[in-house]
Amino acid sequence: MDTERTRVSEAFEAIPRVNFLPPSVRSHAGVDAPLPIGHGVTNSQPWTVRFMLRRLAVPPGARVLDVGSGSGWTTALLAHLTGPTGSVVGVEVIPALVEFGRRNLAGFRLPWARIEPAAPGVLGLPDAGPFDRILVSADAGSIPVELERQLAVRGRMVLPADGVMWTVTRDDAGWHHHPDPDHRFAFVPLV
Repeated sequence: MDTERTRVSEAFEAIPRVNFLPPSVRSHAGVDAPLPIGHGVTNSQPWTVRFMLRRLAVPPGARVLDVGSGSGWTTALLAHLTGPTGSVVGVEVIPALVEFGRRNLAGFRLPWARIEPAAPGVLGLPDAGPFDRILVSADAGSIPVELERQLAVRGRMVLPADGVMWTVTRDDAGWHHHPDPDHRFAFVPLV
């Protein structure tokens, strides 16, 4: 866990949050709170993002799906963690945020990361899986089977569902759900 803590801290240093915020809130980038990025969506609280990335434990070279990529910040953080031998694709349902996230991501040299518009009525990118890691930055209400199916064997997914943070792992026997009972989380709903 200490190695993961160090890797996530290094990603935060390399990928500053301020670069993924609208000009109107950039002066608040250092505040440990969610910040509005428009369209009723926020850039998540840094403590929460760190918590999720540590639980996700992204290895170098991983294939990663970032559901609800918003401003592109988590997509860029994930790309830093995978390194150039990996790949990261963010999906976002709000077209204006797809463009905002793409512009923000373009400010970094991470050609192995991209942001795509989410297909209406489809969770994730089922035709592009399986993924070694899946990060979901919106509350699903319950753990979506559609995303579980996109998880590779020996893969891991971290997502909030009904205010609880879950880690879903997959092995040859199937999927295993691990809740974090010690913390409560508030996210926008997954649509």
